[in-house]
Amino acid sequence: MFSPRSLTFLRALKKHNDRDWFRAHREEYERDVHAPMVALVERLAGDLATFAPELVASPRVSLYRIYRDTRFSADKSPFKTHAAAVFPCRGLGKHEGAGLYIEISPARVLAAGGMYMPQTTQLQLVREHLASNFTQFRSLVEAPSFRKRVGTIEGEKLRRVPRGFPADHPAAEYLKFRQFLAGREYAAALATSPRFYSTVVGLFRQLAPVIRFLNEPLI
Repeated sequence: MFSPRSLTFLRALKKHNDRDWFRAHREEYERDVHAPMVALVERLAGDLATFAPELVASPRVSLYRIYRDTRFSADKSPFKTHAAAVFPCRGLGKHEGAGLYIEISPARVLAAGGMYMPQTTQLQLVREHLASNFTQFRSLVEAPSFRKRVGTIEGEKLRRVPRGFPADHPAAEYLKFRQFLAGREYAAALATSPRFYSTVVGLFRQLAPVIRFLNEPLI
């Protein structure tokens, strides 16, 4: 899907992040970055249907635009220097609930999933669900296979157990999370390797039950 030209373009875009340069090289972007991302999302749609059918994988929904939103940023560079896609839960907004995520840049390949910026009401529902079903959650995120392939749950945390939950609750450390994130970073060269797709799908298979657990109280 991706080739060395894909990473070369993204490196050049980082160096020449302006509209005139991009306009002159748009054909390269379409061929070497956008088209491979579309192909990746379309191929993932078939595989996700077998183990995470509740997640949406379509170019229209999943792909992020190359253009940056600079309205509230001191950095006015007009373009992102990575390509990315998200696979949200059907029935929730693109940035609501938990989902899967893939990012390709000259610095890394990131395959990840979880809940990035939950609304306050959603976070409360997830915490209540986690507290009531902690044995199930722990069996997912502390399984040796999850730890080996994905790692541990990460994200912003409170210093104390949130109000409404006992400080000595067995799930206390997980209840402190304001985000629930997990994934792996790989060398950028993985994107052009024959192992790229199988590596991403393997990680997504491992993450899918956790994503499903986090979304259960929201749908």
